[in-house]
Amino acid sequence: MPLDVIEAPSPNFDARSSPPDMILLHYTGMPTGLAALERLRDPAAKVSAHYLVEEDGRIFRLVAETRRAWHAGVSWWRSETDINARSIGLEIVNPGHEHGYRAFPQAQIDALIALIVDIRSRWEIADARILGHSDVAPGRKQDPGELFPWKRLAAYGHGLWFEPAPAPGPPLKPGDEGLGVYALQAGLHRFGYEPRPSGRYDEETATVVRAFQRHWRPERVDGIADGETRARLVGLLTLAQTEGVTGVLS
Repeated sequence: MPLDVIEAPSPNFDARSSPPDMILLHYTGMPTGLAALERLRDPAAKVSAHYLVEEDGRIFRLVAETRRAWHAGVSWWRSETDINARSIGLEIVNPGHEHGYRAFPQAQIDALIALIVDIRSRWEIADARILGHSDVAPGRKQDPGELFPWKRLAAYGHGLWFEPAPAPGPPLKPGDEGLGVYALQAGLHRFGYEPRPSGRYDEETATVVRAFQRHWRPERVDGIADGETRARLVGLLTLAQTEGVTGVLS
């Protein structure tokens, strides 16, 4: 059954350099969906996405999937810096952390899942390549945030999820140094995040850990790599490896 999509063309796009192999999820971070839709179609704003999903489940198509929409900004994932060229950007209407962050309605998530199914019927997109804006730009972005139901999305077959058994052991935290910190940083880098391992748990490391937690351990987002956070990372690396997307440090 064809997806019911409302055409709302945006002029903010250019040519792709390669087929998309990633889906990048955002929240709009504006008071209303209408305000977000207007901004994404404003040529002066120079920002767009391929689709916008309203809270009531309506889906707006802004840019054709074959074109490069402008949604990721300065970003990095697995040595790639032009995330716009590799991704399909989905804006999910939500006020965000600055305007009254709230849970995403069921109708909205149902529509989002249907949209992702439709997109993946046309493009080869691995589960490990379904990411949030905060994953590719952890120093700048928090969206779609800890209230986004990543677990539910993965349960429908879209994205990675891993829940380990209880993992004891002392947490790694800002100020720590040594082999354990190096191993944590190496795992995060191998998974996709930009910073290379140094063995020092600095603020950049804490920022990346918070980004990881927002997506894969949303119950507590504190930038401290406790045993559960580290166990989830190890499990996710294993899952991603089955898709052939992990590799040596780059």
